[in-house]
Amino acid sequence: MDPLPPLLRLTLRPGTVYYFTHRDLTSSEPHYFVVLNGHPQSDAVLLLAVASSQLGKVRRRRTAMPPETLVEVTPAEYADFTVPTIVDCNQVFELPREELIEKITTKQIRGQNDLPAAILAKICVGVLLSPRVDEAYKKRLAVPMPIVSPGGRQNS
Repeated sequence: MDPLPPLLRLTLRPGTVYYFTHRDLTSSEPHYFVVLNGHPQSDAVLLLAVASSQLGKVRRRRTAMPPETLVEVTPAEYADFTVPTIVDCNQVFELPREELIEKITTKQIRGQNDLPAAILAKICVGVLLSPRVDEAYKKRLAVPMPIVSPGGRQNS
């Protein structure tokens, strides 16, 4: 396994957002991808969720899926998204770490600001609730921990 370049050691974590083209998308346009791994620096393959500005199209394609598997993000919640955006948690993309390193080295990928933890948590919950996502992927997620109040009650 290739060692991580210094930049990646400093920036790669759950919720890191990259902008690039992915071979498994039907569109040749770059998209925003969110790192979902709980331990992306040590994993050989990154698990990514893709963001789309085509809210209606994504919703129509996923009408049979639980509503929590589609996470909407506004520009007010994440400034790098300049228009309302939706993350389809029913599809997880893979990116081998060697390919990530190559894309960064050849400047085919652009790093963005990290996604806020609350939005990453919603996306991870959406992936966990998706009947389409493989259980092996779900086990590698940056799963949000429940918050327990001092009285012992769980908050979400």
